Amino acid sequence: MRIAIGCDHWGVNLKQSVIKLLTDAGHSYEDFGCYTTESVDYPDIAKKVAEAVARGDFERGILICYNGIGMSIAANKVKGIRAALCYNAFNACRTRQHNDANILCLGAEVEQEPVPEIVNAFLTCEFEGGRHQRRVDKIRDLEG
Repeated sequence: MRIAIGCDHWGVNLKQSVIKLLTDAGHSYEDFGCYTTESVDYPDIAKKVAEAVARGDFERGILICYNGIGMSIAANKVKGIRAALCYNAFNACRTRQHNDANILCLGAEVEQEPVPEIVNAFLTCEFEGGRHQRRVDKIRDLEG
């Protein structure tokens, strides 16, 4: 699977751990930044990753900021994106199964289940379709 990944200055260390998980699992990725702990504006990174996923250049995306909320809000402004903030593997799997989420948002500085389980759930769980497709279509209709 091809993954777009990005973070703000709070998420640099966690992003490196996630990149290792991705490569160990055989996934390819593109890192959209940032690359240092020097302050950046997270909406800029969220926009790059979200637009790349929305264009279909990547199957999924992962965004990381201090608590994951800012990245989630920003990414969800891009048409075609369903970004979900997940602090545990159950929610990461459910958001794929029920919402067909295409971007996982993580908080670098919040208590959460171990990140490998969250990332693995997001990448391996599949959209169930059926009654959930109707709901995803209604979300899509909200985009205008």
